[in-house]
Amino acid sequence: MAAEFSTIPPGASVTPTPFTVDVAEEALDELNTLVKLSKISKPTYENTTSDAYFGVTREWIENAVSTWKNDFSWREKERYLNTFPQFTVPVELAGKGTLSIHFTALFSEKEDAIPVLFLHGWPGSFLEFLPILSLLCTKYTPSTLPYHVIVPSLPGFAFSDPPPLDSEFDLGDVAEMMDALMVGLGFGGGYVAQGGDVGSKVARILGSRFEGCQGVHLNYCYMPEPKSPIGTLDDQDRIAIARSAEFAKTGGAYGSEHATRPSTIGFVLSSNPIALLAWIGEKFLEWTDATPPLDTILEAVTLYWFTDTFCSSIYQYRQTLQPVNKGGHAQAEYYIHKPLGFTAFAKEIVPGPKAWVATTGNLMFYRKCDVGGHFAALEQPERLLGDVTDFIEQVWKV
Repeated sequence: MAAEFSTIPPGASVTPTPFTVDVAEEALDELNTLVKLSKISKPTYENTTSDAYFGVTREWIENAVSTWKNDFSWREKERYLNTFPQFTVPVELAGKGTLSIHFTALFSEKEDAIPVLFLHGWPGSFLEFLPILSLLCTKYTPSTLPYHVIVPSLPGFAFSDPPPLDSEFDLGDVAEMMDALMVGLGFGGGYVAQGGDVGSKVARILGSRFEGCQGVHLNYCYMPEPKSPIGTLDDQDRIAIARSAEFAKTGGAYGSEHATRPSTIGFVLSSNPIALLAWIGEKFLEWTDATPPLDTILEAVTLYWFTDTFCSSIYQYRQTLQPVNKGGHAQAEYYIHKPLGFTAFAKEIVPGPKAWVATTGNLMFYRKCDVGGHFAALEQPERLLGDVTDFIEQVWKV
């Protein structure tokens, strides 16, 4: 049982509070009522095309809503989530107050266990990494697990507190809080950060700015073509670049909306669960290699609904319009001099050619995977976990 991995290491300077997912019955009733009463728009040319070129189809929405109403069980999901050790801990950010940070973890009893911080993105959450935690629980016991595995909910996501109301908050702040979390858990002497999507930028900041982060593994590296690539491109790279160009043309409008009108889209999607389902469900359909089970998509959307965190989870998009894009993969100030690893999944929405990634850090590990997409931890947990462990074995210095 995963609960066996809940013993906080003796070197921790904080005392995390055990956390149990338990959504109020009133919230469940409200969601069920809203799903039943919410209107699905009439058929149009755009929402009835079979190829979903213009976004989610009416047929998919109708099926998803029917399943949500009649077959999906949040209580069943809660029971599964609560088999994993979860905690909250207050983390102070200088000048901006203290936020409660939620995380799930597998703590090892081994003295030489290597701390690994897994960082999600949007519209992801800590849920993405549960398949990896499950694999580790099956393979190891607390006395044999070679890692301390920490999976936080970033500020504004899931059960972590939202950013403050009275000041700006960006990924530099997130990275500072993630480092403080790891230091507080006793891992200030060294840890590895792994991330995709938004988590990749947080991991990059950690690797380039924080002493405790001793290595970084990424599966996402959004950047323009560098002026001086290190190496050449192969056919898979060229396919990925072409796919990314098409995504920028036809699939990237959501990011512009998040960046320029976060308040407006926050009100829209926080007021109606079917609207939220369409907005988030689209990403799980389009950004993956193989479409995840509908039950998995509904779980992700339901978590956002119950925690009311769509509106508080998109703040990082605004910083892409700022002069300094915190954690930007192509920015020289975030070059990672420590060991950098990268796995390029075949259907990721942005390309990650080795010749490009190598310009952003001390690239010591690079692999390509011919399957998998944007949600790598969810889609290919065995492969991502294997690559992360191989990277650690290659670069970790005792």
